[in-house]
Amino acid sequence: MTPLRIEDIALEWSPSAPIPPVPLASPVLPIGDSGQAYRTYAEAVGAIAAPSVFENRPTYQLLHADLAAAKPTMRFGLGCYFDSINVGEAAAHEFALRQRGQAIDAGVRAAVEDPCDPAQRPVNLAISTLTIRREPQTGAKSFLLHWRDPRKVGHAGGLYQVVPVGIFQPSGYAEWNIGHDFSLWRNMVREFSEELRGESEDHGSEQARIDYDSWNFAKHMEQARRDGALTAYCLGLGVDPLSFATDLLTAVIIDAPAFDSLFPVSATSNAEGRVLELQPFTEERVAEILARHPIQAAGRAALRLAITAITN
Repeated sequence: MTPLRIEDIALEWSPSAPIPPVPLASPVLPIGDSGQAYRTYAEAVGAIAAPSVFENRPTYQLLHADLAAAKPTMRFGLGCYFDSINVGEAAAHEFALRQRGQAIDAGVRAAVEDPCDPAQRPVNLAISTLTIRREPQTGAKSFLLHWRDPRKVGHAGGLYQVVPVGIFQPSGYAEWNIGHDFSLWRNMVREFSEELRGESEDHGSEQARIDYDSWNFAKHMEQARRDGALTAYCLGLGVDPLSFATDLLTAVIIDAPAFDSLFPVSATSNAEGRVLELQPFTEERVAEILARHPIQAAGRAALRLAITAITN
């Protein structure tokens, strides 16, 4: 797929569309203190080993996508974070146990015949962004990677990933955020602020909507985009075959002066792990990183797509 500009993707909202239910309880869920099996993966994790970031916040759930159409579109309804966690993470654990020789009758994984069909399971969309710094004079590029601390996250702990990454969701629980934050770009701006500047994810949106026009960082990001110093691309849409995690794969190329102004002191650690130093964005270095490091499926796909599709 030829990379699309993020602004060329039309978003559609279907608030009354039915969200696919979780197919069934997984047979691999552990027994709780009550003597009964936990009902869901999220319930088990919350009781046994809750990471520091593990909230059942509202999300924009993907209902349909056609990025190859003359007018690329994505349609969403309202869901919750645990909806897809309960399916995907349970399915991943079922697969792991089967690989170790344990027989599993039925289960979540067997119930989802096509993980790429949003009608068969709840699909929370993550926006996985490869951040690239570009020298205008030479065209030389470098990029950032993030290590996900398993003590802090409920998904893909211990793996490397592109950065920033975030679930497509409103900024808070208040109902006014649902329509106001329904924007791929605004979601990406918030994640850049949190993961590369170390700023809080609490923007006060439980008291009032975020004023993106007066927020200095958001204004400067938008100005860089308008000036041509920042370009945001969509590389494609992918589904992790293990956990069914679904990602919009994106790349943001920022000219060095704008990058250095936006991120004068990049955060080396954040609420989900740590950010590594800039790496050369060359075929050789990307191939070396992919071969030597455990990288989340979305990050691996984004790097492979970007190194072949982004040439200037």
